[in-house]
This record gives sequence, C-alpha cells and structure tokens, in this order.
Amino acid sequence: MVKILQTARRSWRLVRDEGIVTFAGRVFAKLSSMLIRQTVENNGSVGGMLVDTKDAALVDWTEPAERLLNPVTVTDRPLNIAWIMSPPGRESGGHQNLFRFIKYAENAGHKCSIYFYSTQSLVPSVRETKAMVAESTAYANVSASMHNYDRAVGVPADTDALFATGWETAYPAFLDASNARRFYFVQDYEPSFYPLGSEAILAENTYKFGFHGITAGGWLSHKLSRDYGMTCDSFEFGVDKTHYSVTNLRKRNEVFFYARPVTARRAFELGVIALTDFAQMRPDVTINLAGWDVSNWDIPFKYRNLASLDLKQLNSVYNRCAAGLVLSLTNMSLLPLELMSSGVAPVVNDGPNNRMVSDNPYIEYVQPAPKALARRMAEVMDRPDAVDRSVAMSASVLNVNWEDSGAQFNDALRRAMRG
Repeated sequence: MVKILQTARRSWRLVRDEGIVTFAGRVFAKLSSMLIRQTVENNGSVGGMLVDTKDAALVDWTEPAERLLNPVTVTDRPLNIAWIMSPPGRESGGHQNLFRFIKYAENAGHKCSIYFYSTQSLVPSVRETKAMVAESTAYANVSASMHNYDRAVGVPADTDALFATGWETAYPAFLDASNARRFYFVQDYEPSFYPLGSEAILAENTYKFGFHGITAGGWLSHKLSRDYGMTCDSFEFGVDKTHYSVTNLRKRNEVFFYARPVTARRAFELGVIALTDFAQMRPDVTINLAGWDVSNWDIPFKYRNLASLDLKQLNSVYNRCAAGLVLSLTNMSLLPLELMSSGVAPVVNDGPNNRMVSDNPYIEYVQPAPKALARRMAEVMDRPDAVDRSVAMSASVLNVNWEDSGAQFNDALRRAMRG
C-alpha cells in the first residue's frame, strides 16, 4: 500500500511538472495493471498511449493524401501558424523550448495559435495552462491563442503552416482537413523513448508522413533525412546569457549530475554507477543531484538532493561545480552549453548524437563506461588551471545564443513556405 501511494505521488508530480506526455509515457507503464485498465476505461486509449488509437488507425501514410500534395505557398506576407502539442507541464523543457520558438515566429510577424492534443483524462484546462505559462519564468511570453484540439473542427481554414511537435501530434496534423503546409518541430528521436513495440513503431512512422522537419541540432536532421528520406532543416542550440555566467573565480570542489530517473534516455543508473566510483576516488567532493527528487531512490554515496530547481537558482549551483555529468542517449541535452557558460566542464557520453550537435572543445566526451566517466570527472577536478579554464569555456559560448537559432528557424520556415 505504501509503495502504491509513493508511486501515485511521484506520478502526480510528473503530471504537474513535466506534463501529460512524460506521465503517460513513463509512469503509466509502472503503475499496477488495475490503474492501467482504469485508464483505458476512462479515455479509450490502449495502455495509456499518447495517440488516440482511432487517429492511428485512420492515418495511412503509404498512400498519398491529397491535402498534403498541394499545400499552401506563401512568399510575401506573414503566416498564420498552428501548433499542435501535448499539454505543457511546469518543468517540461521540451515545451519551454517550443514556446521559445513560437515567440521567435511571432517576433518575425507571424500569427500563432496553439492546440493541445491529449488522450488522457488528467489534463489541465486551457485556463490553468495559460496561468501556469504566464507565471513561469522558464516559458516565453507568447501572444498565441490556446485551445484544446478537436479533430472534428480542426485548425482554421486560413492556416498556412501546421506544426506537429511530438510524435503523437503528427497523427492529428496528418488528418487535419486544412490545406496548410505540414511541418514537424523535432527535438528528439522519440522512437527511442520506448521499448521495441507498438509505440516505438507508431512514433517512427511519423517520420514517413511527408512533413518538412525543422530539428533541434544537426544530428536529428542528418538521421531523419538519411534513414527516412525526410526533408529537414535544423537550428543550432543556444544559451541564455541572462541566466548563465561565471561568478566564481575560485577553485571549485563540487560536481553536478543531471539526475532524471524517470527519463530513461538520461541514463540515471549509469550515472549513479559512475558517481559511486567517483565518490570513492574523491570522497572530499560534494556531489549535487538535480533534475528530479531522488529521495525515493537507493543511491550508495553521499549527495545533495537538489530536486527540481527554479531557473533562477541554477547559475548559483553551477558556479560551485567544476564538472557536470550530463548523459543523453538520444539528442543532446541543452545543459552542456549552459554549464559551460557558468564555467562547468560538461562530462558527456561520446557519440554522434552529441558530437553532431556541438563539437565545442571544452565538452569532455567520454565513452559511456562508468569507470571512464568517473576518471574524467576526477581529472577535471585535479586540473591546476581549472579557474582559467572555466573562464575560457564560458567565453567559448559567448556568441552561442538563441536569437541566432530563432533566425535559423524563421529562415527555414520562409524557404519551405515558398514551395
């Protein structure tokens, strides 16, 4: 009974903070079969899947859809853009980045509308979502209207560009009756979020829908065009210098770990194994864990549980740390560039998914072997030029900004709309 209550509390925090996508995709799978059956009875979705099974059944991407063959072209005026997304959560980084780019589209003169798509019953109202976004310092202040998506109604007929923003939203975007040009705002390779099975296949199929992809970083653009023949553009990652900078010019004796046990692609267990070795090598170093409340996890070394930090708190924490362990098994995290801006050496698992996004020489790329990761973190701590290096790595991302990324996005959108 206690375990069920703990699971329920973690599930509710996930809904509140990350939004329904993370909740349904990660936590529903860990609940009892009784709760899953109840979910199916309540919302008609098999096993809590993010896509409505009726939508999945109607999409036949193997046959050309007439409304997709002759989409709108625009060459000389601002656009009406509709964005279909899952309901955002307070700490959903993907949604925060999405709102950032909606703001850049609005700054370019385009009119945006947001439509929330979900198969789940535990979804905040549009009013509650507006209030959450308005009070959060992590969300851009957009002018876009917000609505719940109704496939029977669809988006307005004068919509020029229709964006899918996650694999489940590609299905209503495909089925929508609008003649709008279809786009896919891709921030990660979502089939890898699931074990090999129905959801992985349904997610992978969306890259074959014929949408124009605009991806976060070059690795996704390369992968989707190579593996699926998808037409793609990409934008580079940026850093918000108003939040991240070097304020500590003394030697640092702490490290940071982006700890996300509820997000498999962040390799929480691998990180814990590596940090167990590191703690034995350097027992004098304080280990900070942030990204999730890990108080219910068995972690075999001393650590500070910082849980979910407000954006305003991050720079202070980062400036106490010499190294930051950030593991990402799909697309690269935004954290390595933010850490460097604060003078922290990011220790990152090596692979094209990370290197093709940033080849900054101050990123410590390491093979994903626990002892190798631990050794590199110890080496970072022991560098005699650590202070000078922290200043240099911050300077290396001085001109890496989101405004340039927004310009890349708008340029790609403008070119694609010309047909």
